[in-house]
Amino acid sequence: MPDAARPLGSHDLVADPTAGEESASFIRAAQKAERAEELALLRRKMDGIVVFIAGPANVALQLGWPEVGYGVVESRVDSGKVTKHPFKRFRTTVGYLGIALLGNHTQRLAYREAINGQHRQVRSTPESPVKYNAFNRDLQLWVASCIYYGTVDAFTRMHGPLSREEEAVILRAGARIGTTLQVPQEMWHKTPEDFWAYWEEGVDRIQIDERVGGYLRGLMRMDMLPAPLGRAVGPLHLWLNAGFLPDPVRQQLGLDWDERDQRRHDRMLAVIGRISRPLPHFLRVFPMNAMMWNLEIRRRLGRPMV
Repeated sequence: MPDAARPLGSHDLVADPTAGEESASFIRAAQKAERAEELALLRRKMDGIVVFIAGPANVALQLGWPEVGYGVVESRVDSGKVTKHPFKRFRTTVGYLGIALLGNHTQRLAYREAINGQHRQVRSTPESPVKYNAFNRDLQLWVASCIYYGTVDAFTRMHGPLSREEEAVILRAGARIGTTLQVPQEMWHKTPEDFWAYWEEGVDRIQIDERVGGYLRGLMRMDMLPAPLGRAVGPLHLWLNAGFLPDPVRQQLGLDWDERDQRRHDRMLAVIGRISRPLPHFLRVFPMNAMMWNLEIRRRLGRPMV
């Protein structure tokens, strides 16, 4: 089956074709109810400000696996490099999060087809220190799992602990982060316990060398911005993102962090959460919704999405 034609996930099915026509209406109703439950919970927990204060930290987690790290730092796709086109990369990455979590089937399929064109060019060379391929599903599962981890971490630290039922709903919705790429639905974590076991093993596998580490520290310092702006916001941005990293990853990146930093970071997130909760959804989720709309307009106009 061609990449773009593969079903995105069980939530996108109209009905289970093996269940018999008499069951179709019940299956459709159950699928709609599940999706409504996911969207309602995401609307209560999601805050767009997280992409500003935690985005590069999540990239650091993704690139912590050497195959992903070198796939990015050695990439020959200049149009997608954050160091050369930071605002375009912000638009496409944040728009992807919006489409994956909140978008419809048509939007997700169009985005996956667009990103496939970029990923086909990302392969290791004989000179690469590790072998990688952007279509490797295990690597894509790790990337999607990092995004899911960051989502749950932000929800929890800004709005309090999730119940077991809430975490299960968010995990179900999180499958879309992977299936909007190339991760089959059956590869996604079945329960929160499955995810956390996978996560601990994944963090243990992180190995950041100086080349990838230098790239990530520059990303968190906002080195890609014009010098005056980068110098003004860089130190704060580095500190904000450092607070979203597990301690072993901070140590590999050579970032200082102590209990006082942790207390300040926790207080800041709690305050932001209290401020954001009363806001209307369209304000809370900005800029994710704006970037999502931008990609949808580009899709309808026949312009490249990435």
